[in-house]
Amino acid sequence: MPESEPRIPDPRNPEARIPDPRGTDQSGATPAAAPAAGNGHQGADGPADGPDDELSAEGPDAGDTSRRALRARATHSTAFLWLKEIATIVVVAIVLSFLIKTFFFRAFYIPSESMVNTLDINDRIFVNLMVPAPFALEHGDVVVFKDTKEWLAVAAEAPKGPFTWVQDGLTFVGLLPDNSEQHLVKRVIGLPGDHVICCDGGGRLTLNGAALDEKYINPAEVPEVREFDVVVPAGKIWVMGDNRNHSADSRAHLEISGGFVDIADIEGKAGVIAWPLNRISAIDNYPDVFRNVPAATAK
Repeated sequence: MPESEPRIPDPRNPEARIPDPRGTDQSGATPAAAPAAGNGHQGADGPADGPDDELSAEGPDAGDTSRRALRARATHSTAFLWLKEIATIVVVAIVLSFLIKTFFFRAFYIPSESMVNTLDINDRIFVNLMVPAPFALEHGDVVVFKDTKEWLAVAAEAPKGPFTWVQDGLTFVGLLPDNSEQHLVKRVIGLPGDHVICCDGGGRLTLNGAALDEKYINPAEVPEVREFDVVVPAGKIWVMGDNRNHSADSRAHLEISGGFVDIADIEGKAGVIAWPLNRISAIDNYPDVFRNVPAATAK
């Protein structure tokens, strides 16, 4: 039934308005439609208070930060693995070089012309440390030996630089040739018991009575005749340089232990010229030169 009396306001809610039967409230404003729940959009009366906008605003930044962190961790991990592998390779190379230098081969530098033209100044050679033991010496072998008889003048101590320790370390492990100049390199002419004489009527050496046609002698000069007649004692060798006129070898040190070299002082047999690249080659011991030499009779 239609109301005929004005509605009395509810005392519990004094601000409540009495609806106008014409569809408008007392203020004359048309009631706004209630916003849809959870639509996440800003309404006409103000921003929605739902969490969706906050998530959509912060989500991209958080994702970029996470991806950057993952990329940084991946880059760090790759760099660490790369450095670890390089360090492993370097350590293995040093250990192998040290073992090779200690037991098998060692590098030496040639500072003089005494072995021209077999060896030139500044050549780098590899020396086989397994000669004279366990493998025996042979006539014609080119050997490196320690200067225990003081054939060389005492070398002045080289000035120390800031990186001298690096060179010394690399030489110690075998990555650089020994250039201390306290070693000599010569060719073996006489072995223990051999009778070596200079010279026959043609200016040639004789070994146990057989004349030698020494193909390794530097052909640029005719060797000077320097007479000697020796029998090599046990445990010794007689050595001479291929560049005869420019070699202070056994002939020049007859007054020092007869010019002989102790086999115990031999570092090894020179096997290969390793540097410079255009001279890489094996070092020959010319077995044909000594093929007809009789066995030694002296003891």
